[in-house]
Amino acid sequence: MTATAPELNWLISVDDHVLEPGHLWQTWLPERFRDRGPKLVIGEDGKGTWHYLDQQQRASGLSATVGRDKSLISPDPLGYDEMRPGCYDAAARVQDMNQAGILASMTFPTFPAFCGQTFYRGEDKELGLACIEAYNNWMVDEWCATAPGRFIPLTLIPLWDPEKAATEVRRVAERGVRAVAFSENPEPLGLPTINDPSGYWDPFFRAAEECGVVICMHVGSSSQIPSINSNTNFMANLSWGAVRTSGTMLDWLFSGVFERFPNLRISLAEGNIGWIPYFLERAEQVIDKQRFWFQRGVDYDPGKGSKQQRTDGGSHTIDYLNFDIRQSFRDHVYGCFIDDVAGLGNLDLIGEDNVMIETDYPHSDTTWPNSIKLARDRLAGMSPAVQYKILRGNAERLFQFTPSDTAELPVPDGMA
Repeated sequence: MTATAPELNWLISVDDHVLEPGHLWQTWLPERFRDRGPKLVIGEDGKGTWHYLDQQQRASGLSATVGRDKSLISPDPLGYDEMRPGCYDAAARVQDMNQAGILASMTFPTFPAFCGQTFYRGEDKELGLACIEAYNNWMVDEWCATAPGRFIPLTLIPLWDPEKAATEVRRVAERGVRAVAFSENPEPLGLPTINDPSGYWDPFFRAAEECGVVICMHVGSSSQIPSINSNTNFMANLSWGAVRTSGTMLDWLFSGVFERFPNLRISLAEGNIGWIPYFLERAEQVIDKQRFWFQRGVDYDPGKGSKQQRTDGGSHTIDYLNFDIRQSFRDHVYGCFIDDVAGLGNLDLIGEDNVMIETDYPHSDTTWPNSIKLARDRLAGMSPAVQYKILRGNAERLFQFTPSDTAELPVPDGMA
C-alpha cells in the first residue's frame, strides 16, 4: 500500500504577535484589580496608549506592518484603527492566516513585552501576578478558543518569583498549555542567570519539565538590542541581532540545566538558524581543547590574568570529558527561522528535527501574505517528509498540538 504524501500547503508559525485588545485586562482581571490594571486610553490624535501603574506604552508602527506598503513603514506609533484587524482580533487573524497558508500560530505578547517584563517592572507584584493570570486566561479562553486548532497558547509567568512561576506553569498546563515565555537573558532585567549557583530558577524549570511545557525565548526578551559600539547605527545593530540568540543557546547548553532537567525543551524564537552550525562547531573545539583543566574546577578570567576556583553550580553537573554538545542540542534545543537560506542550506549540520518556521505576523519582518509560497520555495529540493517536519510536524510534536483538519479549510492563495 502506497503511503499518503504529506500535505504541504500549510505551515505552523511558532512566532507571531498579538497587539492586545483594549478590553483584555478590564474584562479578565478580577474586579478588585481593574481600576489599577492596564487600560488602553485613546488620545486626541486617535492613537491608543496603554497605562499601567507608572508605565505608559504606545504601539510601534513596526509592530503592526501587515497590509502596509514597505515605503510607509516606520517606528512612529499607530492607532488601532490604523492597523489591520488581524493584529488584535482573533477571528480576523484566522482569515489572514487562511490567506497565507498559516494553519496555526503561536503569538507572543506586545504590551506585557515578550516575556512579561512590563509586569515585572511594576512595583505592585500582587497586581502583576493578577495581570499575568488574566492574560493567560484570555489567551486560552478567548484568543485560542475563538478558533480551536488554529492557535497554540503561549503563556506568561511572574519572573520575580520562581515558585509562583512554577505554580502558574502547572495551572495552565492543566488547561492544555505547552508553551511558556521566558527571557533570553534574565540578567539585564536584574534577575539571576540560569547559571545561578543557588538554583534560583529550578522550581520553574522543574515544573516546565514535569508538565511537558516548552520554554520559549523570543529575541529581545532581555529588553536589550545588542550594540556593536556606541556609534553603530540601528540598522547594523539589528542585523547583528542573532548574537543574542546564539548566546542564549550556548548559555543553556553549557549551564548544566539540561543535565539536571533532562526532559526540558527550549525554543529560540526569531533568532534564525544560519549561525547554529558554526557555534556548535566552535563549542566542540573549545570542549576538546579546554575540557581537562575546566573539569578540574579551575576557572580563568583572561581580563584578570589569573586563575581561580569556580563557584558556579550548574557547570559542575556536566562531565566535560564525555560531553556531546551536539547531542545535547538535538535533545533540547529548537531553532526558529523566518527566512534563512543559509540555515536551510546547512540543515544537515543542524538537524531536520530541531527546526521550526515562523511568519512574524504582524511585525516588519513578516512573510505574510506570501508565507506558504515563500516557505515552499525555500524548501524546494528537500524530501516531502523533511518539508513537512519544518512546515508543521516539528511544531506539532514539540507543543503536543493537534491543528485543524486542512480539508475543512479554504485553499491558501496561490496553492490551488
